[in-house]
Amino acid sequence: MPDGIAAPLSVLVILLTYAGVAIGQLPRLRMNRATIAIVGAAALLALGAISEQQAYDALDIGTLMLLFGMMVINVNLRMAGFFGLVGAAALRLAKTPHALLALIVVAAGVLSALFLNDTICLMLTPLVVTLTRRLKRDPIPYLIGLAAATNIGSVATITGNPQNLIIGQSSGIPYLTFLLSLAPIALVGMVIIWLVIVWLYRAEFRGRLGTADMPTVRTYQPLLSRCLLVMLGLMFAFLFGLPIAPSAFIAASLLLVSRLRPHKLMSLDWELLAFFSGLFIVTHAIEVSGLGAALFEATAPILRGGIAQLSLITAALSNVVSNVPAVLLLRPEMAQFPNPQQAWLTLAMASTLAGNFTLLGSVANLIVAGIAARMGVRLTFGAYLRAGVPITILSILFGIVWLMWVG
Repeated sequence: MPDGIAAPLSVLVILLTYAGVAIGQLPRLRMNRATIAIVGAAALLALGAISEQQAYDALDIGTLMLLFGMMVINVNLRMAGFFGLVGAAALRLAKTPHALLALIVVAAGVLSALFLNDTICLMLTPLVVTLTRRLKRDPIPYLIGLAAATNIGSVATITGNPQNLIIGQSSGIPYLTFLLSLAPIALVGMVIIWLVIVWLYRAEFRGRLGTADMPTVRTYQPLLSRCLLVMLGLMFAFLFGLPIAPSAFIAASLLLVSRLRPHKLMSLDWELLAFFSGLFIVTHAIEVSGLGAALFEATAPILRGGIAQLSLITAALSNVVSNVPAVLLLRPEMAQFPNPQQAWLTLAMASTLAGNFTLLGSVANLIVAGIAARMGVRLTFGAYLRAGVPITILSILFGIVWLMWVG
């Protein structure tokens, strides 16, 4: 950390960056999480809190490569109509409100385990709003189920959400080991979502559904076939223990060999890549300054107290600074735990499930609320909190018990 007046300024920049990332904006400024992270990183460079070489070293190329690869795959699947096809098929099977909620939760949870959860929210939210309107149902409980399921489903795999990408790349835990350890938590979590929402919205789940025309889903069969073939190969690569980041990158490159226009194939969420890059640098500044080690030493007796304590600290930190920054802050210390693999899995479980606590808890929640608002449906903070609190508490409690049992 620099000396003199630059030192307190650097701490202030770090605090403002994390506060802005948690809230999603800064007062009086039109900035989002990506621009806040980039500006924070640049300010720390200017203040000398981190050197140019340290900033380069902070960039986790493996995680960025994995994120890029999964985004390219998601774009191709979206263009092929895959997500709409799966969502519409699941919704078509529903005959009762209970079944409709169950199918939404299962479809969102399973798809989020295979692909980044934010993408699933983007694809399924319009379908859920459209169908519930046509059936003359209240969209709110189904939207809450969708958002919560994308978070809980994503806990099952390394590729399910951004924080798991970081954990998978940093820990070296094999894809199959990660899946077998956390998939049961995702499955039980989806049951918890269904039970909590049905209990809270008892009036909505009486009787049978009416009839309604299904939304039209357009598919592009040649691209869909290519995507499914590439995804099948990628799943085999993951399950057989091949390096995750290079495998995803190679799979994405196969889809870029195409007669489709490149700008469509590369219409990625560049803001997310920028956000990760900036946040890597800001977090590394905390590490090189010694602030991270000092913070960890102060909390080490609690963190090392076991799975329950680490889960509660992680969940609390995830709701204060958001889950990706929480994982980056705790990442350097995972090797110090008596059982590092168990600590990594606990970090993945708690940081992901904590995202269901409030509407602001995860980007997935905000995507659902934002798209619904543009379609005239208002998912309020209070309405989400009513279901999010019991869903989070019950799912984390089960996660703690499960990880303690599998040891």
